[in-house]
Amino acid sequence: MDIDSLKQDFRSFFGTQPQIFRAPGRVNLIGEHTDYNEGFVMPAAIDFYTWVASAARSDSTVNIRSQTFGELVSVELSNHLTARHTWSDYVVGVLDEIRSAGLPAGGADILIQGDVPMGAGLSSSAAIEVATALAVLTQNHVQVDRTQLALLCQRAENQFVGMRCGIMDQFISCHGRRDHALMLDCRSLEFKLLPLSPNEQMVICNTMVKHQHASGEYNQRRAACEEGVRILKEHLPRIRSLRDVSMEELEGNRDKLPAVVYRRCRHVVTENDRVQRAASMLEQNNLKEFGQLMAQSHASLRDDYEVSCRELDIMVDIAVRQRGLCGARMTGGGFGGCTINVVEASQAEIFRQEVGTAYERATGLKPQVYISSAADGMAQVA
Repeated sequence: MDIDSLKQDFRSFFGTQPQIFRAPGRVNLIGEHTDYNEGFVMPAAIDFYTWVASAARSDSTVNIRSQTFGELVSVELSNHLTARHTWSDYVVGVLDEIRSAGLPAGGADILIQGDVPMGAGLSSSAAIEVATALAVLTQNHVQVDRTQLALLCQRAENQFVGMRCGIMDQFISCHGRRDHALMLDCRSLEFKLLPLSPNEQMVICNTMVKHQHASGEYNQRRAACEEGVRILKEHLPRIRSLRDVSMEELEGNRDKLPAVVYRRCRHVVTENDRVQRAASMLEQNNLKEFGQLMAQSHASLRDDYEVSCRELDIMVDIAVRQRGLCGARMTGGGFGGCTINVVEASQAEIFRQEVGTAYERATGLKPQVYISSAADGMAQVA
């Protein structure tokens, strides 16, 4: 990003000098569909950001312009704010939540420029929310606590945008650290930064498909987990979520669960264990074992949770045949989207080319492949 160019664009639109803030997108290395079961996840921030240029105004009007969509949206903070069901809801929702929290939010001119790929499951929405919240709170002289800012942005997406997301995306966008992944306990919000060797890079492969039934299937998976907890609680009264169930306890009560519910629960219970073991492997710089846990995660998502698809499986199968690969699996909600691959840095560009060519040959689809190091979280940069 050319910061001087962004400042110049801002001055040409609004006639004043801005401050510049940014927040990253993310990828999840391991720990899928565990967040809404109060479990463990392991995201990393990526070197793709949403940039917010902002300057305070003397009135209560907020003008929001997107470089991507070329649209100007104006809202009046003294009025009731309502969703428009467009990109601007992620910004206006944050403004509304800041106001609801009793924090100061004055008028502002805001220009948004993003390079987080949209529609790829890399959390461009959380990056917009976090960068906006950081800009507004900083310019209103509010001391920013990163965890509280993440929770504020999650509430904005849950309540204003209407998306029932967990805390992971906003949390890593706030707390990301260069050359580190982060293991997050989605119940307590305790987290641990874990070293990622600069000799490895993350290669994110977008299959370019998103199957239409994804949202309905997602709701079915949540319902199956909730049903599993309801049944298991009759025999394990101490549990609150699948996070509290051991594999031995699940196996001991297998005959009480419908077969599909058992498989859904088995994925969550084993995935929570894999995340915690993966954290130990990163602390030991044991990338061979880490990669094996990624492979087990993909198999569980494919077979037990049944959220993979033909294209994701093809992409992973191609990846495991490439030189320099440490681990590969689907990432995100499933039914399309991306795979995440940890690859030796010296082989990353060759990996990108080989996987792209082989996937297009196998599917007829031209993938988008991104190479990224683990990046820092939100910051004011000018």
